[in-house]
Amino acid sequence: MSPKQQRGEATVDLLLTTALRVYAAHGQQGFTVGSVTAASGVSLGSLYHHFGSFDGLAAALYTRCMGELFDAMTAAVTRTRTARTGVHALVRSYLGFTREHRDAALFLHASAYSGYLAAHAEEISAAKEAKLAAIGAWTRRQVLKGEIVPLPGPLVEVLVMGPVSEAARRWLSSTYAFDLDEAERLLPDAVWRTLRPGPDA
Repeated sequence: MSPKQQRGEATVDLLLTTALRVYAAHGQQGFTVGSVTAASGVSLGSLYHHFGSFDGLAAALYTRCMGELFDAMTAAVTRTRTARTGVHALVRSYLGFTREHRDAALFLHASAYSGYLAAHAEEISAAKEAKLAAIGAWTRRQVLKGEIVPLPGPLVEVLVMGPVSEAARRWLSSTYAFDLDEAERLLPDAVWRTLRPGPDA
């Protein structure tokens, strides 16, 4: 990699890291192109050169945070030996990521209906599909072995991600008094019961 490419990658990383820090400190209202360039020391022209627009930067940050979450979940599930322990690992790794990387988790959840996601939906969808490939392959193997109910992959994803996503959203929100420790203790088996093929699984 040439020195110019290295500088470019360093600038991209600086902008993404600073953008997340700005969002965590100032919320949606303070998440502006001016605040990010001021905090990073990177010029507006350089930001546009690397991301095309501020929406492009926000979409790239969303993609990076999403990738980090799915990488953590993939690493957790691939270390397991049974369907039950795998489902438990998926649930716990999602909630663990939320606790350990609160800023990234908050950005993911708060960005769900933002305009910059709609504007970059194809790129984000492609990145999500690539990151979920290993988890999808693991799920299909469990279905073929009869260890998980034979449902289409997207429905299995809903049954796993739906409850943990809502638990994370409530913990991140100031609206709810939500016990994440309790969720980490009880949700893994609750989600498993929706996916096991029978009471003896």
